[in-house]
Amino acid sequence: MRRRPTLRMVAELAGVSTATVSYVFSGRSGGGSGVAEATAKRVLEAAEQLNYRPNRAARTIRTGRSDTVQLSLHMLSDPWSLAVAAAVNDEANRHGLTTLILADGDWYAALERVESDVAYLDAAVGSDEVRRHLQALAERGQRLVVFSETLEPDGYDVIRSDAIPGCYLAMDHLLERHTAIGCLVAEDAVRAPEHSRYTPYLARMRERGLPVVPEHTATYANTQASAFAAAVALLSRDDRPTAIYATTDFAAIAAINAAHMLGLRVPHDVAVIGVGNTPDAQSIAPTLTTVGPTDFYRRQAEIIVARALDSGVTEPRLHEFPWSLVPGGSTDLDAPPRAVRTL
Repeated sequence: MRRRPTLRMVAELAGVSTATVSYVFSGRSGGGSGVAEATAKRVLEAAEQLNYRPNRAARTIRTGRSDTVQLSLHMLSDPWSLAVAAAVNDEANRHGLTTLILADGDWYAALERVESDVAYLDAAVGSDEVRRHLQALAERGQRLVVFSETLEPDGYDVIRSDAIPGCYLAMDHLLERHTAIGCLVAEDAVRAPEHSRYTPYLARMRERGLPVVPEHTATYANTQASAFAAAVALLSRDDRPTAIYATTDFAAIAAINAAHMLGLRVPHDVAVIGVGNTPDAQSIAPTLTTVGPTDFYRRQAEIIVARALDSGVTEPRLHEFPWSLVPGGSTDLDAPPRAVRTL
């Protein structure tokens, strides 16, 4: 059998020391690190010629690093989750790190089994059980970055981007021109015992003395197909609303597609606003008016990867991202009507 290429074989072919090869494959070559770009290039060419691949397991034991970033994303089909994954992957690749997405719904069990330089959790509620699990992982030495609107840093970084103020902005924007406003809302938001993204809809309608019509609230499960079906049902009513407040961008996009299918013009027959400011908001016609933090995905990715690369003990931090209104064509009644496109 053909002998598996080794670090020493790469070093001999490139005419350098094994230490230089190891340094290059650590991802730290060039940029004043002590290894010239030309030397690093020669090492990589030799490795390619020999079909050499670093032994990651051995390196993890030797250095205590895995060169991996783990993402626990609760809904992979959501544009928000896809945008997070894409931004983190781009930033991780720039630093020679690999991004892994946990498919296991039990993130605690998964993180106990798999080593990583940092793990990111996007839906960590502030329950006692979640706090215990996070504390146990932090005490074990697992670096964590947690997206949460309720948790405080406690051995891990917390990214906070409170959606509720942004949801009030969304409702205020619709109320400037509409009184018959429907709500396309996630099922768990309706059932939430405390404030949720459904709360601003109810609060603003009541504050303005407007009726909250039960039939104008349509719920969906966490799938695009469910959101589309709910939007079709809402917009097919004889007393359909003239505007829709959707609690996620993907539901808002589903509402725009449903309106197109039903022959309705957006925003002239029905205006739509979403929540999240995801990149997909700009990829639909008309563009989606939404609320959310600005440049959130890139900045969050930088925080996550910086924590992965951190070699020392750093105090956990709270990173806050305020929300704002991002206008689009889906609520701009002054824009000329567009031809309806049936999907």
